[in-house]
Amino acid sequence: MPLPSARSVAISAWSVPVLVVGQFAMVALIPVLIVLITVLRDARLHALRWWAVALAAVYATALILWAALPDRAPSLSKDLHPATATLIIATAAATAIACHVLRRSSRSAANPA
Repeated sequence: MPLPSARSVAISAWSVPVLVVGQFAMVALIPVLIVLITVLRDARLHALRWWAVALAAVYATALILWAALPDRAPSLSKDLHPATATLIIATAAATAIACHVLRRSSRSAANPA
């Protein structure tokens, strides 16, 4: 049986790079929190915990640095360094791919051929 909560994790993880590239980095906080909370609450998603924590840590680091700087830009997207944005995008994509691999393995385990 596929994991229904894994679907929300995959959709949220894929939306983070879209939002960061689309200059809506502050709004990306919502899918990052969805990924983190869903993975930590669902024991079946235990394999994704490191990925979710890594995504949340990378995003939180960027957010804290933006908030702590005295001469910050009015939006996180404008102040986000390209390397940091790339790291957020790569971590979110890795989390989404890990989620797809987990869903595929759970699907094949539920339906042995």
